[in-house]
Amino acid sequence: MRFEKWQALGNDYVIVERDALPFELTVARIRRLCDRHVGLGADGILQLEPADEPGFVARLRIFNPDGSEAELSGNGAREAILYLRNRGWTDSDRFSIQTIAGEIRPTITGPTTCTVDMGRARTASDAFPGGGRDGTGEVGGSAFQHVSVGNPQCSIRVDDEAALEALDLPAIGPAIEHDPQFPQRTNVSWWCELVPGVIRARIFERGAGETQSSGTGATGAAVSYVLRGGDSPVTVRLDGGEL
Repeated sequence: MRFEKWQALGNDYVIVERDALPFELTVARIRRLCDRHVGLGADGILQLEPADEPGFVARLRIFNPDGSEAELSGNGAREAILYLRNRGWTDSDRFSIQTIAGEIRPTITGPTTCTVDMGRARTASDAFPGGGRDGTGEVGGSAFQHVSVGNPQCSIRVDDEAALEALDLPAIGPAIEHDPQFPQRTNVSWWCELVPGVIRARIFERGAGETQSSGTGATGAAVSYVLRGGDSPVTVRLDGGEL
């Protein structure tokens, strides 16, 4: 089995090409490959395959370490984009790829860097069917902001950095991820403002647990911050670096 291991801000993925795989990626195989003790170890698997519509370089499928399929990963998309360029799928700096969440339009800016248009964020979606148009709610005693950026985000503001760093995400994250308000489960971010235009965020991803960073999680936190009156553009400081 040919694969490559990539990471972006500590968010690591195993990248494979579907047509080169000697087997189908089943849930059991995905879990085994992502296991950090008996497998390759990763926050997920990125599977690339030929696009089924014209105008796209490839189709990207994203699998969480529990075997479930994710709609989108910002960091995963960036890794897949640079992989496609390095492996000769395209020689263009600007192109499009397919995902479950829709079209992703990157711009490659350097040998190891690119930007990704994440599309338009929404505060109302089927992933939070009981919510109003503003996407606000309460879970576990905390107010939250629902944001859909191709996948569901539950963003929770914390009073200050000390309180944020003290949170035990593996203890509190699963109950929010699986809360009945979110029929598709949800990703969760906790954030606080450091200075105007800069926030600190910690991420608990659906099907993965606490991660070093998340592009969609950072986007959800940034949208929540701006909706509460914060400055834009926003820099999000994560465990793995800044977005």
